[in-house]
Amino acid sequence: MPIEHASVRAMHKPWGVSDLQPWSDIDGTRDAVGELRFERADKSAPVPALLLKLLFTSEPLSIQVHPDDTFARAMGMPNGKSEAWYIISAKPGAQIGMGLKRRVTPQELRASITNGLIVELVQWRPVAKDDVIFIPAGTIHALGAGIVLAEIQQRSDTTFRLFDYDRARELHIENGVAVANTWPLRPPAVPTRLTDERTVLVASRHFVLERVDLQEASSWALVAEPETWILVLDGHAAIGLATVSIGQAVFVGGGRSSIEVGANGLTALIAYPAAQPIDSLLQRLCELSTPLVQSAAPADLIALAKART
Repeated sequence: MPIEHASVRAMHKPWGVSDLQPWSDIDGTRDAVGELRFERADKSAPVPALLLKLLFTSEPLSIQVHPDDTFARAMGMPNGKSEAWYIISAKPGAQIGMGLKRRVTPQELRASITNGLIVELVQWRPVAKDDVIFIPAGTIHALGAGIVLAEIQQRSDTTFRLFDYDRARELHIENGVAVANTWPLRPPAVPTRLTDERTVLVASRHFVLERVDLQEASSWALVAEPETWILVLDGHAAIGLATVSIGQAVFVGGGRSSIEVGANGLTALIAYPAAQPIDSLLQRLCELSTPLVQSAAPADLIALAKART
């Protein structure tokens, strides 16, 4: 049962930011960073089915669409790309585009891409902290400026750009029109509270995304799927022998491990390939004593985790 601190790869983007605090110490002053990609530390391990990212936007991203599994495989790729966003922070006025305002024909969509009027055709909506957006493959979408978000997605980099704000990058009109859903998006599902600690944000055919909120100095058993990603949004904890804090992620390769929560509690996202939530994912154990609550820090959590294993 491997538990790995995920390695982090910075992706430089024209729409990125220079300051990634408190999520990372990486300096984007010379070359703006738009994405932090979390990867398995063991480079010889099998490639995971899911990709976990943090995104930082100072400018709007392109209006784009991703193929579904059927179209992607017809093009020789292993799978398509459905994804979900969890908004960590959003400046006043920040917005995203999701689906279209009205149903159009493929010919109308192609014309709107060619003349740039697709910006007016997209359905724009404001976003705020803790919003959750599920983007099924085939959904025309866009991400605005002033947003920090966590993204979980099928592992694919296939993106068909439909509009790019004069950045002089290639558009993918024919493929984009071929894969796009040319109608308004259905209302999103409401997050579901499973327990006081677990909230299911997205449950799709490709992955489940949960948020967990664990009390300070509490102890838990994590019964993980063979591919489970955990991203810390706030607080710190020891997961097995790995200590994690804000902005850090771990990969859990299945099985049972402990979670010892620090003095500030723990808020984290958990994602795994499944079609529905796993009931036994998180099980409460005993509470820690008061003296340890007062002094819980990463070093203390390592010692406690060792004692329990």
